[in-house]
Amino acid sequence: MQTIYVFSGLGADERVFYKIDFGNYHVVHIKWIPPLNNENIENYALRLTKQITTKNPVLIGLSFGGMMAVEIAKHISTEKIILISSAKNKNEIPYYFRLAGKLGIHKIIPATLLVKTNIFTNWFFSNRTAEDKKLVSAILHDTDPIFLKWAIAKIATWENIDTPKNLQHLHGTNDRILPYRNIKSAEKIEGGTHLMVLSNAAKVSQILKILAF
Repeated sequence: MQTIYVFSGLGADERVFYKIDFGNYHVVHIKWIPPLNNENIENYALRLTKQITTKNPVLIGLSFGGMMAVEIAKHISTEKIILISSAKNKNEIPYYFRLAGKLGIHKIIPATLLVKTNIFTNWFFSNRTAEDKKLVSAILHDTDPIFLKWAIAKIATWENIDTPKNLQHLHGTNDRILPYRNIKSAEKIEGGTHLMVLSNAAKVSQILKILAF
């Protein structure tokens, strides 16, 4: 049975994929680990490779998890990398996030504020149903605020300019966090939100089976 490795998004875990049909494949959900003091994204990615035990794996990454999959591919050989609601390089990160990174604005945001849902998080994630809002709220509540703040800093200051040749990208046209207009060469999901693994799960599952398997 083929194994695929799945990376959840920023402030998320494997629960966010509960609507996705991965078929008859063995799915390993990569666990986020506590970052070391002042750890860069490259070293963090290297430490995550310890959870990958097969050669030339298929990596699937959601949001920040997609960025991490790109970084991991610099350390190991991969058969395929599939990004969902993510960015392939720094040029796909909105300029206002990168500006905030240069100014260090992320450093003054209280970590505990980031793990609470509110009208703004529901708008950004485009949570449409009470069920989705409840799930996102539970996931954020369980997220380590220190990791979350570290990861936000890495997104805002990401310097990667290389795109792996074996990469596929799925992106929604209604993504409010990583707007579709910034994304190049992606499979377009009409109406897809940043959490289209919830809001457009059937369509995402259908395309994943074509791309990955």
